[in-house]
Amino acid sequence: MSKNNITLAFDVYGTLIDTHGLKVELEKYAAEKAGEFSEMWRNKQLEYSFRRGLMQNYKTFAECTKDALEYTCRALDINIEAKEKDNLMNLYSKLPPFNDTLKGLKKAFDMNFRLFAFSNGSKDALETLLTNANIRNYFINLISVDDLKTFKPSPAVYAHFLRSAGAYNNEVWLISSNPFDVIGAVSAGIKSAWVKRSESAVFDPWEIEPTITVANLEELVDKLQ
Repeated sequence: MSKNNITLAFDVYGTLIDTHGLKVELEKYAAEKAGEFSEMWRNKQLEYSFRRGLMQNYKTFAECTKDALEYTCRALDINIEAKEKDNLMNLYSKLPPFNDTLKGLKKAFDMNFRLFAFSNGSKDALETLLTNANIRNYFINLISVDDLKTFKPSPAVYAHFLRSAGAYNNEVWLISSNPFDVIGAVSAGIKSAWVKRSESAVFDPWEIEPTITVANLEELVDKLQ
């Protein structure tokens, strides 16, 4: 199989983009609790997407993020004015990429892999986020679960990716730092690379494991060769 037949589906939030990139901004409101605030906000964001997917009561990922922000403020008893919450939500579209993201994408692009962004975020949100991060031009297209009105790791969204990218299972790799996403892809018959940037990161102890594990996106390209 030539390299230009291999399709890479890059998860966005937590894989290409650092969802904890607002810690400095959060210190204005949460002080020493900024790290805890960021962690809880992210965890609730994902939990709300899982729950809405199971309930078949869809709201966009941005709405899940906003609801998770409200929960975190209440749980940590931190008062943030409505205008300041709106500002935090606006900053979410300007989250930074990880340090290895640009080099990894460029390396994959130069090797003629077919690159797609594949995310829980809506397509409009992805366009803005990836453009602000200066990485939009590496992708053939942005594929969103919003088209199906559900979320990862529903098997339907991985089938949707294959149809949208015009690819077959044996040609596709799902690239993600999120174990639930890796498990979802492998369960759906797609190979997956887990990006384990932290030594302390733990993969869910299920019967399903990643096809490969890498420490960063540059190492990913080397392993796929």
